[in-house]
Amino acid sequence: MTAETIGMPAQRLRRSLGTQQFYWLLIAPALVLMLSFYFYPLAKVLWISVTEPKPGLANYALLFTSESVQRTLLTTTRLCVIATAITMLLGYVIAYAMVHAGERQLRWLTFCVLLPLWISVLVRAFAWVTLLRSNGLINQGLQGLGLIGEPLTLVRNELGVAIGMVHYMIPFAVLPLYANMRTIDLRLVAAARGLGAGPFAAFRRVFLPLSLPGIVGAGILIFIFSIGFYVTPAILGGGRVLMVAEYIGVQILNVLRWGLGAMLATTLLVSVLLLMAALARVVNLRRLFGSG
Repeated sequence: MTAETIGMPAQRLRRSLGTQQFYWLLIAPALVLMLSFYFYPLAKVLWISVTEPKPGLANYALLFTSESVQRTLLTTTRLCVIATAITMLLGYVIAYAMVHAGERQLRWLTFCVLLPLWISVLVRAFAWVTLLRSNGLINQGLQGLGLIGEPLTLVRNELGVAIGMVHYMIPFAVLPLYANMRTIDLRLVAAARGLGAGPFAAFRRVFLPLSLPGIVGAGILIFIFSIGFYVTPAILGGGRVLMVAEYIGVQILNVLRWGLGAMLATTLLVSVLLLMAALARVVNLRRLFGSG
């Protein structure tokens, strides 16, 4: 074995260490920005939650003792579950239609799904207020058809908030579901039909089980999005429907109870992290979004 051969591993090691140092230098600015503008503020919020108005866990005890906090959390949970269920049902139907649509129809369906994403959430919320109010288009149409005698209360309540939330989140349900359904071999459904299964039986016993990872993944994502809603409940709820994000804003900006607001923000963050961890354990995130 020559000296040149002995020196080759050392040279490779030096090159490898140099490459790693180069990569660390490349990501160093991003790490500094993350630490300065993301992790430090989060740590500050956590610190405030256990030090204001006095050190201790008194703020977290309010989760179990304060009626207003419990009522807000219950309202948020109820609306999130309802909105997630309706969004998933509508999103599944749309994604199923996209999988079975022709090329031209798929382009139009994709355009209609993506169109709401190009419109501000604030504009959409005010548009729903215009449609749902007592003298809005929906009530006027129903009265014109003779279906109702008096205007329905469709806004400034949980119904209006749920409608706005569902409208906002449908694209976020359709896209992961479509990415998952696109990986399903439709020949399996055709084979089930060829073996004597009806259309519904083939869907229930073949297509639906294969799409369950997409359903679970998209459902958790939609629920995560819904628990952080602020603008839509504030506008469509009209101050009568208080979700946790708006409640945090009230505590910090109006009541100046920084400790309570920081505690709820921390609780919200921990809930999101736990849901994301559950999502990562249930489904392959790369496959869910069509990259795996």
